[in-house]
Amino acid sequence: MKKALLIIILGIFVLMAFGIDAYAAKKAAKSKIPAEDIQAMSDTIDNLTRKVYGNALLSPDDNRDLINVKIKLDNQMLVAPDIVLAPLYYKAGCIYKLREMNTEAIECFQTILENFADTALAPKARANLKAMGVEVAEVEDKTDEEEEDE
Repeated sequence: MKKALLIIILGIFVLMAFGIDAYAAKKAAKSKIPAEDIQAMSDTIDNLTRKVYGNALLSPDDNRDLINVKIKLDNQMLVAPDIVLAPLYYKAGCIYKLREMNTEAIECFQTILENFADTALAPKARANLKAMGVEVAEVEDKTDEEEEDE
């Protein structure tokens, strides 16, 4: 139990280091999801992160909120990927990982690799997947391939 709490605390510390920066907030204005919804999802994830960091148990309402955030993110990804979603996927993935909900965590981290590979979160998502024992293919540099074809 103490080991799990230590892992949760360390994970939450990492999560708190990541926030939506000014660039992401600016991009949210152009998102298919209204900026208010993006902010609400970010606030929900941050609130859950604080609870886990403070060793508080997540209530059924908290679990519902986390699921609702994931559903909204996934629905937006079906319409059009938006870079402003990458930090939310990463934070949700970390919370799922800390709660040992590995299937959901893997989905979040893989979404980052598949859709936001050029962000700073991609290497972190890859590292989390590797730490979870998921085999991750290294991404090839497409610009080198394109130059060779010409």
